[in-house]
Amino acid sequence: MQNQSYKKLLSSLAVLAMGCFAGVASAQDATQNSSKVVISTGNPDGQLGALSVPANTNLKETETADDFDLGKLTVISGASIVGVIPAGTPLANITNVEVEIYNVFPLDSVQPPSGNVPTRKNSPADHEIASATRDASKHTLASRVALLNANFTVQNKVINGINKMIAGDPTTTVTHGEGPETGQEVRIDIVFRNPILLPAGHYFFRPEVQVAGGRFLFASAPKPIVAPGTAIPGDLQAWIRNSALAPDWLRIGTDIIAGVPPTFNMTFSLTGNAIVAPGAPGEPNCNGQTTAGLAHQFGSIDAAAATLGFPSVDSLHQAFGAFCAP
Repeated sequence: MQNQSYKKLLSSLAVLAMGCFAGVASAQDATQNSSKVVISTGNPDGQLGALSVPANTNLKETETADDFDLGKLTVISGASIVGVIPAGTPLANITNVEVEIYNVFPLDSVQPPSGNVPTRKNSPADHEIASATRDASKHTLASRVALLNANFTVQNKVINGINKMIAGDPTTTVTHGEGPETGQEVRIDIVFRNPILLPAGHYFFRPEVQVAGGRFLFASAPKPIVAPGTAIPGDLQAWIRNSALAPDWLRIGTDIIAGVPPTFNMTFSLTGNAIVAPGAPGEPNCNGQTTAGLAHQFGSIDAAAATLGFPSVDSLHQAFGAFCAP
């Protein structure tokens, strides 16, 4: 039922020529295909669409996030997301895309939590990792939209039913969702103009899509992950919040749907490269060791910058300099 091109994308997203995105250095074109998909949750399963949009006249800002795990220091150069927009909406109405990365609570969060949600265990943090935010309106990412299916249905959705817990009763967050939605299934392929550098660890990925005159529902993927997706160690479920609930988050499956399936993944992939021999952050020789390791891994420091998607060697040094800082 799914567009076959999406399956191919999951194994080779990085072969998209960087030059297809205005302003991205053409020197990256020949080397970008050496990137690999480091995270993939697979194909959409048609179970859920969860709102993930900036604030507009009709909707509160609403964020949907799903987790991923990195075993090594990794440079993330691109991403892909799948979602549903209203039927008949021109693809040009997708006017902005923003990506944020979150640590897992309690990092970057206030302790103790507010008590407005049943739990914060294994949720995204209160606040995003500022250095990992990328926004098309600020020219830090470029995106391209493809129509996968003009008539795609999700069996349930979460848009408005995002409620604080009342009087300590966790059942007050349960709405069972807001019913099916049929619209256009779209894939948004993203290139980060300056790649995101993340140490080994567990994170949450949160895309937000602005649709003029409409909305973006982030599409769910199977949980547990199945082929062509790749298993995520310690795979957690998807979470959601709106501006009225922030900084807290609710589990889409457990706290809101509370039905079948009980938990959800969202449909996304990330592309990039693991760094084989970085220096140790805070050590005096971290920069030197990291530079030497990059030159050895990719053949030269110039090749490292091009392969990893940095617009220049200077920008590569700046990113790894921040990593090496105490």
